[in-house]
Amino acid sequence: MTGTLLDLKSALEGRYALGPEIGRGGMAAVYRARDLRHDRLVAVKVLNPELTVALGAERFLREIRFVAGLNHPHILPLHDSGEADGLIYFVMPYVEGETLRDRLDREKQVSIEETLKLAESVASALDHAHRRGVIHRDIKPGNILLQDGQAVVCDFGVALSLTRTTVEARLDAGSASGTLAYMSPEALIGDVELDGRADEYSLACVLYEMLAGRPPFMGDTPIAITAAKLSGAVAPLAERRPDVPPAVAAAIMTALAKEPGDRFATLRAFAEALRASAADLEPSAARSVAVLPFSNLGGTADEEFLSGGITDEIITALTRIDGLRVASRTSAFAIARGGGDARAIGRQLHVRSVLEGGVQRSDDRLRVSVRLVNVVDGYLLWSDRYDRDMRDVYAIQDEISQNVARALQVILSDDERSALARVPTRDVGAYEAYTRGRAFFRQTRRKSLQYAREMFERAIVLDPGFALAWAGVADSCSLLDMYFPGSSHADLGRADETSARALAIDPGLADAHASRGFALWRLKRTDAAVAEFQTAMRLDRKQFEARYFYARLSYQRGDMEAAADLFEDAARAREDYQARFFAAQSCEGLGRKAQAANAYRRALQVVRQHLSLNPDDPRAATMCAVSLCRLGDQEEGLRWAERARAIDPDDPGVLYNVACLYALEKRSDDAIDCLRQAFEAGFGGREWIMQDPDLDSLHEDPRFMALVWPAG
Repeated sequence: MTGTLLDLKSALEGRYALGPEIGRGGMAAVYRARDLRHDRLVAVKVLNPELTVALGAERFLREIRFVAGLNHPHILPLHDSGEADGLIYFVMPYVEGETLRDRLDREKQVSIEETLKLAESVASALDHAHRRGVIHRDIKPGNILLQDGQAVVCDFGVALSLTRTTVEARLDAGSASGTLAYMSPEALIGDVELDGRADEYSLACVLYEMLAGRPPFMGDTPIAITAAKLSGAVAPLAERRPDVPPAVAAAIMTALAKEPGDRFATLRAFAEALRASAADLEPSAARSVAVLPFSNLGGTADEEFLSGGITDEIITALTRIDGLRVASRTSAFAIARGGGDARAIGRQLHVRSVLEGGVQRSDDRLRVSVRLVNVVDGYLLWSDRYDRDMRDVYAIQDEISQNVARALQVILSDDERSALARVPTRDVGAYEAYTRGRAFFRQTRRKSLQYAREMFERAIVLDPGFALAWAGVADSCSLLDMYFPGSSHADLGRADETSARALAIDPGLADAHASRGFALWRLKRTDAAVAEFQTAMRLDRKQFEARYFYARLSYQRGDMEAAADLFEDAARAREDYQARFFAAQSCEGLGRKAQAANAYRRALQVVRQHLSLNPDDPRAATMCAVSLCRLGDQEEGLRWAERARAIDPDDPGVLYNVACLYALEKRSDDAIDCLRQAFEAGFGGREWIMQDPDLDSLHEDPRFMALVWPAG
């Protein structure tokens, strides 16, 4: 340890206990350390003293301040930074796992499906940074961490703020930073006008290497690599990896264009091109499955909840397996309702296989029959029949999920096996009550949510250790408070109590943390709520509720950027019509008209699928109405609005959404009247109203302000 580093260790004494060096590059060294204040492992990155002197400590500290403002699930956050005895340092979480560089050194190539999945994560992170005026400048495999199957971008410490003036940038023109094999041509020549397309080029280099097993440009010397980048041609990706779909290869080659103007305009556009390519893959090219609604072979209405519950549990379990793409429940159920055999349904859903089954109960015995069909040729991939005691229902679901993964050649991690083997309850009555509660919880009507709460309450009476049921009670109370304040079931005290109990029973359960966060938000303890949401997201990369309610909290606080990202993240975790709709609204609030229009089209598609299964859902009807009007079909939109009011004329949320539609159509009197009725019915989202772009036309109307902020 050098004398200067000893000085740093002394300067950090009492805050961080510096440990061994765990990495070193041309710009910095990284040390494992312990954050003494929070008793957690962290990574402390220390910039090389020579670099600090050459470029100035002030610049790096300024850049770090920009980086500290980034908040995205696929960006490694910045905990702390500072200067001590001439050394610049910044502190990040210590991540267990490996870098993409480690993975490529070991395996050389990555599957097409995983490459596209990691590309979407990294592109989303970079797009988030670019929209906040920060580019990375050093995207390479070594700066992409792989954690629990997800990509996390690190080392934004050398980021160049897009807000810097041209004069400031010229001072650094001769000091290009980055890694040669992945640097864009404009970065190599010290272009002062670098923008996000430089990161796009670097990401394309990484993706090319993941698929081809080597970077697009190689050479024996730095001069040779530079010359190839500036004047040579990239070998077509198809030559190095013939099985790469043409659309994927074309998107990557576009991003590798020498001139920035010939690339995609944004990382978001690049990601969308890759995503469209992935959607068009032949079913046989991906490990993918659709789970169709299991048949109720018993025939009674009571057993309908059982077959539906088993179907939902299997979908949830399969969705959480890395390397397996699962069609959304809404899409699968909607298309299955239209009829057709399993192969035809699978082709419509763009999946390789379809799982179908039947459920029959006789007293305390349960029979579940399942078959997994190859969509391409109709061959049976796997089938089985389970005759068990009802108490083994979770074990049956676990075995089915594992056998599907095995049949599709998906290797499960130890964590995935443990998650599948989790047994939330062995009490049959508690399981049945919980299943019934979940079925009604998906509906957002007052009576449905009240009944869901009653079912969850019954479940915890039968099994006091059933953490998911405790969380269900809390979520029902919180949701009733959100949509129907003043309802006898909208008991925030009970939400507080039961969410805390769920967490006490199972501290490692992501659903419990999400439930706790939701309750704390409704109790206006927002900082604590955010911490719980983030914990849930870290524990389960596809936990929907944490992402969705965190997004709604962000929207209410006016943080549209965070809301847009979180709603999109939630919609990726589960194809939910509300998440899709609010993602579109967030884009509208940010003034991104073209992006919002695309988002409204996607939302309209999903909400219509939902309505085909739930035709009496008034909130879905209002979101359909607003989406139609946003897309220019006012006549049809107004018909859906009237339909929503006819379904439930006293629902404050429905009244509010219809008011939004009237405001969009410049029918101010109708909008104000509808808002008044919404408040009289108990609508309480005043903070939300002030952020809603649908109501912008009313902001100058004194009647609007009098309703939102009444005197006294």
